Amino acid sequence: MDLRTLRYFLAVAREGTISAAAQSLHVTQPTLSRQMMELEDELGAPLFARGRRRIALTEEGRFLEQRAEEMVALAEKTLAEFRAPEDGVSGEVAIGGGETDAMRFVARAAVRVREASPRVTFRLFSGNAQSVAERLEQGLLDFGLFVEPADPADYEFLRLPAADTWGLLTRRDGPLAGRSCVRPADLAGLPLLVSDRDMVANAIAGWAGQDGGRLRCAARYNLLFNAALMVEEGLGHALCLDKLARTGPGSPLCFIPLEPRLEVGLIVVWKKRQRFSRAAAAFLECLREEIASWSSHAFKA
Repeated sequence: MDLRTLRYFLAVAREGTISAAAQSLHVTQPTLSRQMMELEDELGAPLFARGRRRIALTEEGRFLEQRAEEMVALAEKTLAEFRAPEDGVSGEVAIGGGETDAMRFVARAAVRVREASPRVTFRLFSGNAQSVAERLEQGLLDFGLFVEPADPADYEFLRLPAADTWGLLTRRDGPLAGRSCVRPADLAGLPLLVSDRDMVANAIAGWAGQDGGRLRCAARYNLLFNAALMVEEGLGHALCLDKLARTGPGSPLCFIPLEPRLEVGLIVVWKKRQRFSRAAAAFLECLREEIASWSSHAFKA
């Protein structure tokens, strides 16, 4: 099972037919069909459910699709690092993280890198903590941005000089709109959209205290964009971090901070004993500079 075969398999999965995949790969249809049958024989499992017009992936095929995407991406990332020119810094830096306004620190560090080394590019992955951690372990990401609570024991990390605030995203014409804050008792019995992270659920339960048993979950989410649409349409009220949803003039939504105030820190992590490419090392140095610069200005202020 080599990388070329995996790329062929991914093309078939993407196109849905052998003929379309063969055309996109510039190979003959019999050649591609034979490759796929040999792959199934090698793995000892059917990868495709072959219909009259289209083929679909079996459960084993969907599993291989995920693994193949990871292996091909890692191979391409490794090859790009080896092919980076010796004169100057170039290459790709892969960064993953959840939704947070603190991504601005990452963006500013990326700007510093690009100003000094225009041949450096960035690949961004948005996902929850679990998916980011998995990609870090697989070598698909150089850095991850975690919103606390998080366990950095398995990583090296930098703490960002920023904090996100938890609050309630609700309709501007709803019963809680106009309040300066919301307390646990205010949420009792209301339909809530909550994060699917266990650590976050525990933090919210700790904040709610004895009123925690009166909180009612209407839906769980991992990223806020779709959850905000649900709030807008009236499904419920979302417990979320500030500055992520559109709440300015003209928006039907507003954000109300929790009381007692609940803030979380943010960390940029990377694997211990990580061997960085020159591009990734340059990014880390620029991130350190960005944090130091911000801290210096804050101290003077």
